[in-house]
Amino acid sequence: MSEPGLDLHEWQSQWESVAADMDGDPDAALSQLADIVERMLVSRGYKVNDPVERVGDEPEVVVTYLAARETTERAELGNASRGDVETAIEDLRTLFETITAERP
Repeated sequence: MSEPGLDLHEWQSQWESVAADMDGDPDAALSQLADIVERMLVSRGYKVNDPVERVGDEPEVVVTYLAARETTERAELGNASRGDVETAIEDLRTLFETITAERP
């Protein structure tokens, strides 16, 4: 297991790298941001693929992530509007900020 502080630094570096390219290809950025947030959630003990987790202590975290992931999948198929992609990116940004503020 790695040090939580190292994970945090790695996630922040990855996020900043993807965010720098967001204007050029928001659909690709959305997919990468969703991957980063998923790794963060899993490392914090969230079971993102467990339906029971959606009704646990913080169901809004998992539900928000899953909604963004669904938009990611639609964007990859060319079926998501620009507004949907922007909303999903903002939701992921909020989750990212919440998780990084929690600290280990």
